[in-house]
Amino acid sequence: MDPRFRIYVLALTLLFLAAAARVFAAGPVAPPPDRFTPDSARITNHEASERNRRLYDSIESKTSRRAVPRALYNMLFVGSKRDTSASGRVTDEAELLRPYEGKTIGYITIERHQVFDENGSWLERSGNKFHALTRDRVIRRDLLFSSGDPFDPELAVRNKQLLRSRSYIADVDLRVLPDPDDSTRVNLVIVTRDSWTISADGALHSEGRTMVGLYDANIFGTGNRLKVMTNFDRNDFSYGGNMVEYEIPNVLGTFFTANCAAGRDFYNSTLDLRLQKEFLRPTDYEAGVTYSNIKEKIHMIELDSSELVKQRNFDLWGGYSHFFRGIESSLYVTGRYNNRRVSLRPPVSPDLNPAFHDQDVMLFSTGLYREKFYSANMFYGFGVREYLATGYKAELTSGYSWGEFHDGIYLGLSYQAGAFQSIGYIMGNFSLGSYIDPDNGMWRRSAVDVDLRWFSNLLSVRRSRIRQFLSLNYTQGWNRGRGNDESIRFTTSNGLQMLDEYFIGTNRMVLNTETVFFTPYQPLGFRIALFGFADFGLIGYSSNIFRNDFVSTIGVGARLRNERLVFNTVQIQLGVALGKKGLLACDYFDLSNYTRLEQYRYRPTRPEIVPFE
Repeated sequence: MDPRFRIYVLALTLLFLAAAARVFAAGPVAPPPDRFTPDSARITNHEASERNRRLYDSIESKTSRRAVPRALYNMLFVGSKRDTSASGRVTDEAELLRPYEGKTIGYITIERHQVFDENGSWLERSGNKFHALTRDRVIRRDLLFSSGDPFDPELAVRNKQLLRSRSYIADVDLRVLPDPDDSTRVNLVIVTRDSWTISADGALHSEGRTMVGLYDANIFGTGNRLKVMTNFDRNDFSYGGNMVEYEIPNVLGTFFTANCAAGRDFYNSTLDLRLQKEFLRPTDYEAGVTYSNIKEKIHMIELDSSELVKQRNFDLWGGYSHFFRGIESSLYVTGRYNNRRVSLRPPVSPDLNPAFHDQDVMLFSTGLYREKFYSANMFYGFGVREYLATGYKAELTSGYSWGEFHDGIYLGLSYQAGAFQSIGYIMGNFSLGSYIDPDNGMWRRSAVDVDLRWFSNLLSVRRSRIRQFLSLNYTQGWNRGRGNDESIRFTTSNGLQMLDEYFIGTNRMVLNTETVFFTPYQPLGFRIALFGFADFGLIGYSSNIFRNDFVSTIGVGARLRNERLVFNTVQIQLGVALGKKGLLACDYFDLSNYTRLEQYRYRPTRPEIVPFE
């Protein structure tokens, strides 16, 4: 796996180290109560909040007497204003808005706030001047309702989640104001706070290949994202080509997202065009079309070598869902056509490298789904409000494949469900899929995947918060061919952190556990989380999973995150890898922006083949 890094990580780490000694000497810093969240949706703990306020005021008073301490105070204590002293409670915001259900929506007002406080330090004020505030019309085009519609609490919460998912929005609130002149009407105020959206990017690849880039996720306040990358050889600084990516998240208010990526990176080249819309409402439609022409070097895990592959791919899909109030679920039907042509590839035969065969596939899916959002914090972020989905999805997929060497009937089924329980959040997923030879009825390239995930309620230890994460994945394939994608290995999402050796097979089981400590420290507005992890994996070709190779990794790390900045979490890890015979090759130290934690969704997408990866 190629090592990657973010250029800004180094700068942020240096700033953190410079500030950490001062902050830890002064003790934990608690921000004042949040003024951004309305009273109707705020959960407070008066005693803890008052104690935080007194501590904050005391530090401010003692440092305001001299110029240097005052400058340090202004530099260090510019964190997010959300009070985390009462964090961890899961809230059904739709129930808080239920008294207004069915009333007619009157006027809708948009209140936009800059990234940083207007009365903050000079650094914050300078950042606000340099930042282009998201335009009013950009936020309005993301609304799922309009004046004159009946107010729907579930749709309102879904809309808040949609706005919060935009990379240029750090936080969002929806205030409902009863109309003083008409008891059947309510007026809405949408309050948003922007994220800082300009950043640098970089990557170190093998063979001396190096990439540096710049991007802005909110060009001139339009919500559009532009990223420009240039490539060079770090050994002799020879030029390796440019890449450009552009994204429009909501084209003309249609909720279609348009993406374009084009350019080259040494021997790799990319042309990728996408236009797609997903299900947003319980009764809705989805549609999409993509075209890609890509040449890239792919690692062949069975041969432990890399080969250049060039393929053209055309994808077209669409679907419709309808909500049935009696079962509080949506029935949906989706269809997809995919055309793949490979012009540069490793050797192929009927059972060799089927992932590189020319192929046409027609798939259809039908199923039921339900998705409801709850708000909480300290799951994936470090303090701001987050929206987590609960619900289920039951799906049956069928179709036909016209292959270069084989035709096949495809059958697949899946079930996914998740909910908050007294012991935390529990999610399970089961998928089974296989091609069936139309001539003899034999199953080919079959795969089954079972995924179980859990994370605990938020626990308090003094001023820190602790959450435990646990996941178990089991994947097995049978009647597989030979070559690429016919064996599996430990991957980024289903694997062992920091492992630097390849283990392959057709049968894999992985247990991941991670304990996260959310600390109260906030140097330079960056929240700090410490974590320890232990991963255990079994992989091989034996149908008895416990007779296969055993590998484990253990380690500790830290994460830094500022919720108002667009770049991802900065992560530092230390760890070791162990096998049956002792130490294995691993990245003992890792500095990246990657975090394995992921959001769970129950909304259907285009019909898919059960992955084997």
